[in-house]
Amino acid sequence: MTASRPADTPLATALRHWRTRLTPAAAGLPAPTTGIRRTAGLRREELALLAGISVDYVVRLEQGRAAAPSGQVLAALARALRLSDAEHRHLLLLAGAPPPAGDRIPARLTPGVRRLLDQMAGSPVGVYDAAWTLVASNPLYAALVGDRSAAPERERNIVWRHFTGFPDRVQHTPEDTPRFESALVADLRTATARYPADERLRSLIGDLRRLVPRFAGLWDSHAVGALAASTKTVHHPALGPLTLDCDVLTAPGTDLRLVLLTAAPGTPAADKLALLADTRCLARG
Repeated sequence: MTASRPADTPLATALRHWRTRLTPAAAGLPAPTTGIRRTAGLRREELALLAGISVDYVVRLEQGRAAAPSGQVLAALARALRLSDAEHRHLLLLAGAPPPAGDRIPARLTPGVRRLLDQMAGSPVGVYDAAWTLVASNPLYAALVGDRSAAPERERNIVWRHFTGFPDRVQHTPEDTPRFESALVADLRTATARYPADERLRSLIGDLRRLVPRFAGLWDSHAVGALAASTKTVHHPALGPLTLDCDVLTAPGTDLRLVLLTAAPGTPAADKLALLADTRCLARG
């Protein structure tokens, strides 16, 4: 008896299409040094690596043999395939998964933000969500301020780290600290208005009000302000202090905040950044 072929489901077809349209370079993978690629886009092995799932599971998904992938897997595939917001929603629809809740803080990177991280290798760039939790960063940002990609959520949150006195390489002057704190609290207040049902945001604010009187005072006084361009000093364990300009940009159509750290040309900080950008230094990060 001949075994039946796997079902060619709409989900399987869409995944194959999205995989074959994405080149390794566009996905942030190094260009191959030898051999001829027979695949127009990503190989299944490369997609599995980017999404953090097994190759066998990718095969089963593309052959229609894997039913009801989890939301975590779908989110990982959307990130790896650089799907737009509309394509991500379509992926969820094809998989029979509920759409992302509009009243929760989004943290998914847009394709444009991902390209920015890939292309700005010479400048430290960190991406934060509306609650100021680190979502992603390029290697130079991680080498400069410390790699927090695997840290718990609270340890990736700027507000929590600052108000609870968490050790940090970024330091503020006594003159700048009140403005910085007021701006952070004001930003959180804005986030609560946009995402009133986000449980993690409410928990963050509740814990800070309970544990940190200074935060509670700012919150209860309805502090207002906005994070603007500033100068920060980063104390790197190997290179010492770097005085850098800090600019905060908002990605169009999202609540993602891009923190860019730059040094004026010809300054000691610029020389240190160039040294840190060297791959040998990054490897020691």
